[in-house]
Amino acid sequence: MKTRIYLLGAMLLLPVMAFSQSRTITGKVTGATDSLPIPGVSVTHKGTTTGSVTDGSGTYSITVPDNKTILVFSFIGYKTQEVPMGISNVINVTLEVDAMALDEVVVVGYGVETSKRELSYSVAETRRGGRSRKDKQQSPAPALQGSVAGVQINNGYYDTVAPVEPNTEEYGTINENVFRGALQDPLSTFSIDVDAASYSNVRRFIQNGQQVPKDAVRIEEMINYFDYDYTQPTGEDPFSIYTEVSAAPWNDQHKLVHIGLQGKKIPVDNLPASNLVFLIDVSGSMSDPNKLPLLQSSFKLLVEQLRKQDRVAIVVYAGAAGVVLPSTSGAEKQKIINALDNLQAGGSTAGGAGIQLAYAIAKENFQKDGNNRVILATDGDFNVGASSDQDMEHLIEQKRGDGIFLTVLGYGMGNYKDKKMEILADKGNGNYAYIDNMLEAQKTLVNEFGGTLFTIAKDVKLQIEFNPDKVQAYRLIGYENRMLQAEDFNNDKKDAGELGSGHTVTALYEIIPAGVKSAFYDIDKLKYQKPSGTTVSSNSNELMTVKFRYKKPDGNTSKLLQQVLLDKNVALENTSDDFRWSAAVAGFGMLLRESQYVKEFGFKDVLALAQGARGKDVEGYRGEFIGLIRNQNLMTRR
Repeated sequence: MKTRIYLLGAMLLLPVMAFSQSRTITGKVTGATDSLPIPGVSVTHKGTTTGSVTDGSGTYSITVPDNKTILVFSFIGYKTQEVPMGISNVINVTLEVDAMALDEVVVVGYGVETSKRELSYSVAETRRGGRSRKDKQQSPAPALQGSVAGVQINNGYYDTVAPVEPNTEEYGTINENVFRGALQDPLSTFSIDVDAASYSNVRRFIQNGQQVPKDAVRIEEMINYFDYDYTQPTGEDPFSIYTEVSAAPWNDQHKLVHIGLQGKKIPVDNLPASNLVFLIDVSGSMSDPNKLPLLQSSFKLLVEQLRKQDRVAIVVYAGAAGVVLPSTSGAEKQKIINALDNLQAGGSTAGGAGIQLAYAIAKENFQKDGNNRVILATDGDFNVGASSDQDMEHLIEQKRGDGIFLTVLGYGMGNYKDKKMEILADKGNGNYAYIDNMLEAQKTLVNEFGGTLFTIAKDVKLQIEFNPDKVQAYRLIGYENRMLQAEDFNNDKKDAGELGSGHTVTALYEIIPAGVKSAFYDIDKLKYQKPSGTTVSSNSNELMTVKFRYKKPDGNTSKLLQQVLLDKNVALENTSDDFRWSAAVAGFGMLLRESQYVKEFGFKDVLALAQGARGKDVEGYRGEFIGLIRNQNLMTRR
């Protein structure tokens, strides 16, 4: 009798045991047309809410029951594919473009728009393959099937869900640089910018199938997201200068000038000791998975890079500011990680008080001849105490005089305050990055550890003087909020950008050559000035002179360097990969901003230019960008 009971119990447990066993499936999703990875692909266990999303390199990982599981791979513009699990734990998938679906569906912000009606979705309230969690009512919709920005659309029906929460993200207004006459205004002056936040933020919008806000696109940050193969400096100055000129890809009557600076790369072991203060926003707005939880995981990557001579303190702020970890040696990594793990979100956001406290602790533990830095991690939504842009600007300007630099790391979406974050980094002698996933955290805090945290030069400014005998008009592409007055170049009291170890800075100028008729620049000849009055003879082949100033991290007096660029007629196809790559990124940014200067240039043209200039691409960042171009082209069909 007992034997029968045991057998019966075992038989009843078998299905439970079988169901409880699970497997982790990994793989890579690529496009059928070009074999490039596709970021943002939804990978789900069919019939359940279990899912994952491919990262920037097209890879995914999902844990599912070890039974007859079917994985569903879906992404806007591609045919959804269902793949039954076999015995292998690696499933690579190739998706084909679905031209018909793209004709029917166009992504608009947080929803989708069809040719017949507009449907709006709250992604957080949507369950794949079924009804919404809060509302089981179904409403008729045009017949189509697929997944758009994480929302499942079924044949003939869509799920009615809770209204979309209002988007309160804030971006500073950008007015695109226009052409200026080289005779009337021969000097162009600006501060360098090595921030990369705009690129990763733009990537987030595109991968989510959303329209990119124009003012979220800062072209110089997109260009400077990538590394370029410039020669390392060999002299006493921590820079090398690179220049190149050819035809502008979007207008063959114009020329494009590429200017590159390469900062000296210092091995991590030789970097000075760090005195870091992690200033972490733990207010209620940081509770989302892509905010505080992602922040904690990414900061752990940074902790692993610390040496025993480095020190870290942790300050948090919500309704009030407080210290959760006093300054601690980098050798005590587990202690620092435990402090990060114990953080929880809740309360309002006293950002001003937190900054005051963080700078005070940094000053208490100041390392002479070391790297003293506050690392602020937040969504930028300050609402208690000093919160206005002007208040925060004055606060940071006061603190930078103590020799303490600032790094700003942005997290989250929906209420993200990009404008405020950029101001903080600009005024705090620092840099700014947007962390939307762990790969971006790896790039910013591990791969570019030295460049992100260790400054080799501050107040770096460029001034270009154009030869009017060669240049009729010019315009700087991007850097709109980094422009300076001509007299600011020699003024050592004027703040400018910082350059980190191993960082590169790239700037592009579009030029209308002398004598070329252009619709973008048409003014009458001057009555009282003549080109013959210039100091350079008309037979000179000098196109422009590049000058730049910089200070040592602890210095107050700048040093001047300069280089002349000669006018050359080099075909675009004979330029370097770096030249064509930067041009492709600039063209992509201008298209996203709907620039008047690229009317005859489309995403397909950008894609072809980028594919031919990918180069080495060891980390895969350029391949990821090519995927973004392809996805944007599918959504806009331009």
